[in-house]
Amino acid sequence: MEISQQLFDFIQSSPSMFHTIQTIRTDLENEGFMYLAEGRSWTLEKGGKYYTTRNHSSIIAFTIGQELDNYHFQMSAAHSDSPTFKVKSVPELSGPNEYLRLDVEGYGGMIDYTWLDRPLSVAGRVLIQKGHAMESKLLYIDKDILLIPSLAIHMNRDINQGYAFNHKTDLCPLFSTGALKKGAFDEMIAKELGVKPSQILAKDLFLVNRQNPVVWGYQDEFISSPKLDDLQCAFVSLQGFIHAHNVHGINVYCCFDNEEVGSNTKQGAMSTFLHDVLTRINSALGKDADAYYQAVSKSFLVSCDNAHAVHPNHGDKSDAVNYAMMNKGPVIKEAANQKYTTDAFSRALFTYLCKEHDIPVQTFANRSDMAGGSTLGNLSNTQVSVHAVDIGLPQLAMHSSYETAGVQDTSYAIDALQAFFNANLMIEEADTVTFDE
Repeated sequence: MEISQQLFDFIQSSPSMFHTIQTIRTDLENEGFMYLAEGRSWTLEKGGKYYTTRNHSSIIAFTIGQELDNYHFQMSAAHSDSPTFKVKSVPELSGPNEYLRLDVEGYGGMIDYTWLDRPLSVAGRVLIQKGHAMESKLLYIDKDILLIPSLAIHMNRDINQGYAFNHKTDLCPLFSTGALKKGAFDEMIAKELGVKPSQILAKDLFLVNRQNPVVWGYQDEFISSPKLDDLQCAFVSLQGFIHAHNVHGINVYCCFDNEEVGSNTKQGAMSTFLHDVLTRINSALGKDADAYYQAVSKSFLVSCDNAHAVHPNHGDKSDAVNYAMMNKGPVIKEAANQKYTTDAFSRALFTYLCKEHDIPVQTFANRSDMAGGSTLGNLSNTQVSVHAVDIGLPQLAMHSSYETAGVQDTSYAIDALQAFFNANLMIEEADTVTFDE
């Protein structure tokens, strides 16, 4: 229950990807990590703890071992974003009559109907003019200010027979019924930030589901919350990373933005961000390019992105034997088409670590006639090619605005990630691994 509450606190302090990174920064700085700006030179020391950010929506943190005789990187990757709706630059739609609505578009592959009839707000960043400069400010309006109302069944008799929601007409949030006039949205933002509306230059704002996370079930078996995909994995990998100690290698924690829209951005998993950080570490430690290539060949990545649990009403949607259940431990995900980066070598390594620490581990593969999504492992490997395994925590209703998972799996995953970061993995090609903790 204590771990669940810590997870809920993490999620509630992360209403947008920008807030997620700020939350992670705060946790890192509380643990003594030092910020390194990408635009400045880096001076690193053995035993040091550091982090850097890109676009304020992606972050990479790392610890440097004191005995780098087996120089390599042990890495995890999760993502900071979740499916939602983005507010357009000109945000207001007027009418009918005195109604004021917001003009939004989909960000990622959300389950549309789960956004209806629930309290919403907005969060993200706003760029403002300040004298002869501009400044980025975080914004979260901690109040129920929006709602997307369903159309009454009397006006849509076939709604329970299946309905395809139109993002232009069906999913515009209601902002006012006459008390607010055109221009009120930017006036609201300006008031919240303590600036004038004329100072607002641009904004990246997203809808936020305001429903509180809960532990539920007669035996407290379940957790439900917005953004479990992928803030649950961002949280567990951060906890495993922070509480680990590895003197022989370099531990690396990554949380990337834009996974839900393909990762092909300057701050996404397919960007040069990870490559840039690793090569700068290599250089700051006085090592040459050949040392970097050797280190990468001996490195390992745990890609952390949630997995599908067997659905209680649709068990046939899961593979007959390669399926995951809630409260049974982290899931190793595998696909023949390599949408997941797991292979026999990486599966064996992660399975061994879990077995050595009595952590239950499960296997997941999509039904052979159903395509799954891709995730961070194979995408980041386009820039830094390392041995990698894709794992996740089993959950229901992935990409709903309110998702469900097992209460025990958060703790199992923290233990697994801490075991990974604690271990000194000595990898030779794809043949042997020795573990020294």
